[in-house]
Amino acid sequence: MTGLAHIDSWIFDLDNTLYPASASLFPQIDARMGAYIQRLLDLDAEAAWRVQKGFFHSHGMTLPGLMAEHGVDPHEFLADVHAVDVDVVAPHPELADLIARLPGRKFVFTNADAPYAERVLARLGLSDVFDALHDIHALGYVPKPQLPAYAHMCAAHGIDPTRAVFVEDMARNLAPAKAIGMTTVWIDNGSEQGPGEARDHIDFTITDVGSWLTGVVAALESA
Repeated sequence: MTGLAHIDSWIFDLDNTLYPASASLFPQIDARMGAYIQRLLDLDAEAAWRVQKGFFHSHGMTLPGLMAEHGVDPHEFLADVHAVDVDVVAPHPELADLIARLPGRKFVFTNADAPYAERVLARLGLSDVFDALHDIHALGYVPKPQLPAYAHMCAAHGIDPTRAVFVEDMARNLAPAKAIGMTTVWIDNGSEQGPGEARDHIDFTITDVGSWLTGVVAALESA
């Protein structure tokens, strides 16, 4: 596929990227975050939603805002909000085969934590196809789309961003990746988007990662 022959690092977001947004896994997390904030701040559902989305927009994710403003322990928070049923996600053995066939190293880059991510990857059948998982703890709670998160990811794994592709469902999270030289792939699948309507930092727009990778792998293997 044109524009990808130079890639030796394949970086994937997790939620609503390696599985479809239609699986409705993330809404479970969203609801648990709202309930957590209701308990923490003694708020009704509507007020808690405003706090949650305010931090999501201003900090990139809800957790750093809660840590900064309310001293929330990140391990406690993440364990609570990730206590969800991952069985709503269907296993995807074909995706495992496609990712394994990509030339170079493969990574998961997520604002979630590793225990949750590992559960989702196991459910999908992707536990053994990635070289590393870079989670919110590894990022020091500086999440996507903050630029230091991307620099940290690359430095930790020796990634040359000009030889990397990043696949992500949130368009705003691709802007910093493009700024440091990555090829960017946006999965336009109906998932919630943060503020910002610009799309000029996106190199490829797709609707399903498996369908896209089928074409990528076929093109690379026939080259």
